[in-house]
Amino acid sequence: MSLIGAIEAGGTKFILAVSDEDFNILDRKVLNTTDGPSTLAQVTAYFDGFPDVAAIGVAAFGPIDLNPQSPTYGFVLDTPKPGWANFDFLGYLKNWRDIPYYWTTDVNGSAWAEYRHGANSEVASLLYLTVGTGVGAGIIVNGQLLSGFGHPEAGHMMVQKNPRDRYEGHCPFHHDRCLEGVASGPAMEDRWGMSAKELKDDHEAWMIEADYLAQAAMTYTTILRPDRIVFGGGVSHRDVLLPLVRQRFAELMNGYLATPVLDDYLVPVANGDDAGILGCFYLAKSAMTRA
Repeated sequence: MSLIGAIEAGGTKFILAVSDEDFNILDRKVLNTTDGPSTLAQVTAYFDGFPDVAAIGVAAFGPIDLNPQSPTYGFVLDTPKPGWANFDFLGYLKNWRDIPYYWTTDVNGSAWAEYRHGANSEVASLLYLTVGTGVGAGIIVNGQLLSGFGHPEAGHMMVQKNPRDRYEGHCPFHHDRCLEGVASGPAMEDRWGMSAKELKDDHEAWMIEADYLAQAAMTYTTILRPDRIVFGGGVSHRDVLLPLVRQRFAELMNGYLATPVLDDYLVPVANGDDAGILGCFYLAKSAMTRA
């Protein structure tokens, strides 16, 4: 029986895994992310131990080129991550082993896992929002991952500054004007002098964070009208956060649009830390089937 591979390629760490065709995880390894060539040399060395891997799903940090007609398809584009800008990630893998690959963003991988087997398994459209080292969204509309000229960068949508927030922002491009600049994990740590894990439940940080995430959820709702919005990432793991987001979302929406009951509409990730890997397995199998 053929095996399936998964590469969840994050800016801090890579998670590599192998499953059977029923998506049972057989092996897993975590690598620190260094530069492109050095990291992928370790990736291919890992999969050298599994010659029966017949397809690999790759969910990579971005921005990346997802357009198969583009001369830089499969590249990591203008990232500030040292050693990765304009790196031919997919080409490196194809030169190593010419098998089917499914190439997508890290958030798309997690979104697909939630769509296939998780918080959104019973609906047709969803938005998966990760709030951690960065902020990004994987969007599925009528069973298809959304992309156009490029993949969505929904973490860089503009937000209104919370009147209690004096932080100047973490995003080097948009500072305190975009969601990632004010709501990411590094933004919270920089603003408050401690990580989201260390902040007490009654800290004002959570009201401010909820305001920004509720603004984002309202914008996504008015434009995309998804069946559900799923929150993942390290910041979203805190139980105090989502009830505050739902409360603020209702205030901002102010009865304008009908949505499902908010406990069913704004929900935590169902697959936890395995979402990205599971999504890679599902997408790899689809690439193998097409091939």
